[in-house]
Amino acid sequence: MERAGFVLKVRKDKITEYKEKHETVWPEMLDALRRRGWRNYSLFLADDGQLFGYVEAEESLEKSLEGMDTEEINIRWQAEFAPFFEAFAGRPDEAIFKLDHYFHLE
Repeated sequence: MERAGFVLKVRKDKITEYKEKHETVWPEMLDALRRRGWRNYSLFLADDGQLFGYVEAEESLEKSLEGMDTEEINIRWQAEFAPFFEAFAGRPDEAIFKLDHYFHLE
């Protein structure tokens, strides 16, 4: 298992809608995340749109992301959410900036 943190930037004018859409995440998307090893997954969002994600990946974040690449529901989800993020090339899940994990307290 790998504990992983990552950051993205949500457009300020899209923050409210972005949060609302996460109130009803598609059940097929939740199933795909579980199938691809995403555990204890949380998102945190600051008023300026800075997004921090935390996940405990079954094997690694990279493997979990690779698995999601094969999920049709993820392709649709990423297309739906691309307009919510500040400009970048590709899908939102391809723009994840992974943070180094260096400390944990149980």
